[in-house]
Amino acid sequence: MIHSHLLKSKLFFVNTYDIIIVGGGIVGAATAYKIQLKYPNLKLILIEKEPCLANHQTGNNSGVIHSGLYYKPGSAKARTCVDGRKQLVAFAKEHNIKHDICGKVVVAVDEMELPFMNKIFENGIANNTEGIEKIDAKRLKEIEPFVDGIGGIWVPCTGIIDFRSTTEKLAELVTTIQPQSKIVLGEEVISYKHSVENTKVVTSKNTYLTKNMIFCGGLQADRLAKKDGINLKEKVVGFRGDYYELTNEAKHKVKNLIYPIPNPDFPFLGVHFTRMTTGDIECGPNAVMTFKREGYGKTDFSFKDTFDALTYKGTWKLLFNNPKFAINEYRRAFSKKLFLKTLQRLIPSLTMEDIKPGRAGVRAMLLNENGDTKDDFRIEYKDKSIHVLNAPSPAATACLAIGDEITNMASQHFNLS
Repeated sequence: MIHSHLLKSKLFFVNTYDIIIVGGGIVGAATAYKIQLKYPNLKLILIEKEPCLANHQTGNNSGVIHSGLYYKPGSAKARTCVDGRKQLVAFAKEHNIKHDICGKVVVAVDEMELPFMNKIFENGIANNTEGIEKIDAKRLKEIEPFVDGIGGIWVPCTGIIDFRSTTEKLAELVTTIQPQSKIVLGEEVISYKHSVENTKVVTSKNTYLTKNMIFCGGLQADRLAKKDGINLKEKVVGFRGDYYELTNEAKHKVKNLIYPIPNPDFPFLGVHFTRMTTGDIECGPNAVMTFKREGYGKTDFSFKDTFDALTYKGTWKLLFNNPKFAINEYRRAFSKKLFLKTLQRLIPSLTMEDIKPGRAGVRAMLLNENGDTKDDFRIEYKDKSIHVLNAPSPAATACLAIGDEITNMASQHFNLS
């Protein structure tokens, strides 16, 4: 009996941490890294339910280092994107992470797009997006010879990067700085119960004690917050994005990154062309409301996720406010011909033989009750926890700056030393 008690005490000691970070995407890893950097003596543990890091939004996005061009001046997205981009590029250089600051063009195809193109350009100037310039059709052809447009914006500070490798390096550095800190994979956080002294965290495999928690749950952010007693009216709704790839014979038609002028009514940047760090060229993504938050197939389905989405009035408001957009996105998801037609708006010479089906990603958008998905980054503190409630694009680009903001919040509320 005594022996058993001693073993239990020892287990509790081993599994006691200063901070538990839930979620092993790039925001969770960057947060762990930034806190560990500032407080090297703290004992942290990052818990990820998947068998590897960056398995959802981080590892399935376009891999673009965003410039800060699109975001409302003064917003958290604008501020952290520009700061985070500079930090990310420096980090990639220091740690030999595959990346390329190759630049991109944002293309206006017709006169109706020019007013919003000008607004984007003004945003870029206000956000200190360095080097941007308006270009005419001739200059556009020099940069991307196969693109047809009446003009656009040249954004030289945009780039591409391997976000999976970045996440893995951030996590590795946490345990390099503090060997007692841990990165745990394949464990799902089931419950957490706060007491005066600490919080008991139960996972699918272990029990941990911690003084404080930070949640970077992405597609599960709202559920993790509600389980922690946060009165959250909004819900996370997943939008699947399907990609096509250019065949080897068609890759020469895209030099670097080509974006359309985005529709100002929607929180997505439109179907674009991206040269990846592997040399492949991806086209996409579209934006289809998914029936499974972590479902990457066109027919993936989760009763729980579907019930959550379809019993929420914000979902119906979104669909009723934008019926044409929703219908067109669904049609395009199941039609290569319609997808190609969207791509041909930028590169008219593309044919059916030039594209082949690629992968898919799912974006987490915090949808309010009015059906609005255009919310800024949102991070909240409650009791002994910090919750990242909304971190869609450009969160991967901004991850190190977001990590700084969470570290400052933790310093203030967690009394770290």
